[in-house]
Amino acid sequence: MSQRVEQVSQWIYQGLWGVLTRWFRVPDRPPTLPALAGETIQSFRPAPGFLRYLKFQFWIALIVIDALLVIGWLILGIAAPLAGVLITPLALLLIIAPDVAAYLAIHLRFDTTWYVVSDRSLRIRRGIWIIHETTITFENVQNVTVSQGPLQRWFGIADVVVEAAGGSGGRGEQHAAFAAGHQGLVEGLANAPQIRDLILSRLRRSRSAGLGDDHAPSAGLAWSPAHLICLREIRDTVRGLASR
Repeated sequence: MSQRVEQVSQWIYQGLWGVLTRWFRVPDRPPTLPALAGETIQSFRPAPGFLRYLKFQFWIALIVIDALLVIGWLILGIAAPLAGVLITPLALLLIIAPDVAAYLAIHLRFDTTWYVVSDRSLRIRRGIWIIHETTITFENVQNVTVSQGPLQRWFGIADVVVEAAGGSGGRGEQHAAFAAGHQGLVEGLANAPQIRDLILSRLRRSRSAGLGDDHAPSAGLAWSPAHLICLREIRDTVRGLASR
């Protein structure tokens, strides 16, 4: 019976997902990153365990909230039977509608999360109503760590926290720092240590490229923002001397 319910819910969700992607023009492919010839780009999404993790939290919250609503409804029905009968449709709506909306939101959050890693940067995309894309350049990264709570450990997932220049703080401050652009939160990974090592290897490669190896601008590749800023400063200085 439960398997049949799950199949029906998946069928409804897939139909709704198609409608929402058309309405809100949600990209069905991972975000892109500027890449040079021969540059390696990897895209991936959260593990299935992350969806189970979100659903577990959803069911716990659902049981607590719905139990309180039902108890309140029963108390009202005992104290005032007529009023209890009259508000039955409203009570059912308050119990069922938010649960359906929250369940769909969980799937949408999972399906719209993408992570892309190039040789020089990390890009994170989330959201359906408002799509958020955050790009972190490896040259600005200060620290890469793996974070895993007890419940995440139970579901076999962990987060990779990428701290860029200007970002600091503990677990409780990660989401605020992420919103400010100082941290990238790559959450819900089954292979978090491997992703951390991948980012660290790209970080070392990106930094060594600035010291004159094959990725340097002299090899015919694109100028970095730091190089362009330096050239503009030289240009402005020369103009200032010429105008005297």
